[in-house]
Amino acid sequence: MAGAGYRIAWRPKALEDLRSIVRYIAQDNPSRARTFGKKLREKMQPLAYHPLLGHMGRPGLPAGVRELVLHPNYIAFYRVLEASRTVEILRVKHVAQQTP
Repeated sequence: MAGAGYRIAWRPKALEDLRSIVRYIAQDNPSRARTFGKKLREKMQPLAYHPLLGHMGRPGLPAGVRELVLHPNYIAFYRVLEASRTVEILRVKHVAQQTP
């Protein structure tokens, strides 16, 4: 699966999750919030060449959903769409939140 490159596609809910994280951090530190949001997005980029980098999702998640730890407090949930060579980012959640 690795090698040729996959497209990273953010679903609307995942983008809203990221915006919410940045807004929350910005309440205390606006410049840190922008930097942190960018770093979370950058952590997803290795999936373009290594889509199985994360591990299979925990029990109760839909089949094929994988997890990638972006930060000790944040996890991304994604799936790999082989037919379109796409890694689809589904959600970004704080570890204290319920899974998608």
